[in-house]
Amino acid sequence: MAGVRHLARRWAGSLSPREPRADDLEWARAFLSDAEWDAWQAMAVQDRRHSLVVARRFVALRPGASTSEVAGALLHDVGKQQSQLGTMGRVVATLVGRRGERFRAYHDHEALGAAMLAALGSDPATVELVLGRGPAAEALRRADDV
Repeated sequence: MAGVRHLARRWAGSLSPREPRADDLEWARAFLSDAEWDAWQAMAVQDRRHSLVVARRFVALRPGASTSEVAGALLHDVGKQQSQLGTMGRVVATLVGRRGERFRAYHDHEALGAAMLAALGSDPATVELVLGRGPAAEALRRADDV
């Protein structure tokens, strides 16, 4: 049941085209390299807003998080942009699974995002966290349950 609530909240939040607040943008920018910032800015506005909520929860759960770990929290969904799915496409992909190239990309977003970040020169700790691995992975999973 918690998974359904999580998806319902994510879907409701994805309907707003509202940009993140200026202070949130400034906060995120402090943790990202220039290349990571560009990748983050290329994410859908809904994903950027979600990543800010997750990253702030992550920091609350892991107050000693490194800059690279916070970057990983901010970029944990960066690979989703490769699927080129909108809100309804993501809902369908969640329901039907890995059918077709774009749905597979959506489900493989962690690996795709990690590869993208590695190619951009992100810190290995950032890449590892986007893959859902490493000492901060459990905190990210908990923070992402929004």
